[in-house]
Amino acid sequence: MSSPAVGPLDTVLRVLDLEQVDADTFTGSNLPLPGGRVFGGQVLAQAVLAAGRTVEADRLPHSVHGYFLRAGDVARPVRFAVERLRDGRSFSARRTHALQDGVPILSLITSFQIDQPGLDHADAAPTSVPAPEDLPSPLDRPPADHPLARFWIQSGAFELRHVEESLATEHHPPATDRQMVWMRARGPVPDDALLHRALLAFACDQAMLEPVLRRHSALWSTPGLSIASLDHAMWWHRPARVDEWLLYVQSSPTAQGGRGLGAAQVFSREGELVATIAQEGMVRIPS
Repeated sequence: MSSPAVGPLDTVLRVLDLEQVDADTFTGSNLPLPGGRVFGGQVLAQAVLAAGRTVEADRLPHSVHGYFLRAGDVARPVRFAVERLRDGRSFSARRTHALQDGVPILSLITSFQIDQPGLDHADAAPTSVPAPEDLPSPLDRPPADHPLARFWIQSGAFELRHVEESLATEHHPPATDRQMVWMRARGPVPDDALLHRALLAFACDQAMLEPVLRRHSALWSTPGLSIASLDHAMWWHRPARVDEWLLYVQSSPTAQGGRGLGAAQVFSREGELVATIAQEGMVRIPS
């Protein structure tokens, strides 16, 4: 009797299920991406989970600041070494190095906090945004001739529905530094608040630099395009489930010197601001 097929979300959850070596060291496997490079969102999520396993269960990550230092090799496991920087009455801080062959590919500081009362305000979600059900599924459109674009559309653990034309097609959109995307996991996720926060970091990294491309009417299939994440900052403001639709409101304030900055706010379907993200990446397009 054959074993049941493993879906894209199950594959990601298995990759994020780290093996503990000792109190502060963990190892993880990689998604088998085309091109053989480790997906930045994957190692980012794994580093958050590794750090989270060294703090008390009532402390959840509220921010991360990290640098992608080298490209990772999907054929080699990743070791996560956690350094305990501080444990205070309300906050904990951890530095996590993701290493392959003893060399860091990501260095990340994560801050954790217990749930506490305090001042409460937030930006409002955009109005008059089409519902995700009213937008076409990316599976209904042929993907661009780009291996990674095809992988995320056909085998990704998250479904992304662009309000504007997707950059994974062959149609050049109008130049603008703004875009909005609905995203949701392709299946239920266990009731684990730390896992949901890590998966949100994973999912957002798929499209963080798209506003930079959109501003210059570029596509994922643009000939000669070279793109890679350099750093990542993220703040979780309120609880959110990644197996429910979230609205990703993006912009690109600037690009210069082969680098572009992507920014995003993430809202729940009810309009709550649940996260804010910023990422700079190397973005090079032949002139």
